[in-house]
Amino acid sequence: MNTFRMKLVAVLIAGMFSSLSSADAATYDELLKAIRIVETGGEPNDGIGAKGDYGKALGPFQIWKVYWHDAIEFAPEIGGKYEDCSKHEYSRKVIKAYMTRYAKQALADKDWETIARIHNGGPKGHKKEATLGYWRKVKKQLK
Repeated sequence: MNTFRMKLVAVLIAGMFSSLSSADAATYDELLKAIRIVETGGEPNDGIGAKGDYGKALGPFQIWKVYWHDAIEFAPEIGGKYEDCSKHEYSRKVIKAYMTRYAKQALADKDWETIARIHNGGPKGHKKEATLGYWRKVKKQLK
């Protein structure tokens, strides 16, 4: 292989790795932290009392009752009641069940964009143009 081709291959390989954003390297915990910041500004006191969307969403991750119901239906062992979504650790369990139900492959692939957009827009949220802005906000927090 001549020198030009070797340099070209090296540049292409370097470009592939440099194009990986911090969002690509983030962990699930970092994703949830970013979602929490976008949803409630990192609400202190574990998000207790945080309500949004005109009272339709609850807790540090702003979980709607229909979201909670879907998660509990899928993973009844979570137990509890909707009001428990005001607690950080309980909400994490709800999100994990919801994503296992609707975004199992995205969890396996660490596809944080799909997970964030489903969190924001429901089971098909990753296909909705309306959730792209939400993803940009979450991604910014992952940097």
